[in-house]
Amino acid sequence: MNSPDRIIRLKTVLARTGLSRTTLYRKMGEGTFPRQVKISVHGAGWRESAINRWIADPVSYREELGV
Repeated sequence: MNSPDRIIRLKTVLARTGLSRTTLYRKMGEGTFPRQVKISVHGAGWRESAINRWIADPVSYREELGV
């Protein structure tokens, strides 16, 4: 049985990736880091599975277009 994909917040993403906030958002803009998912009117996070994929291979990670 697959467990649902957790949504993790910015603080956790920064701690797990070692990136600065500025670098993280720049990489998102370039498509080389997973995009955020909206979880409320003022809140957003990242899918844990996407962050894990990026951590496993940050150099060749590319966001799938049209997702």
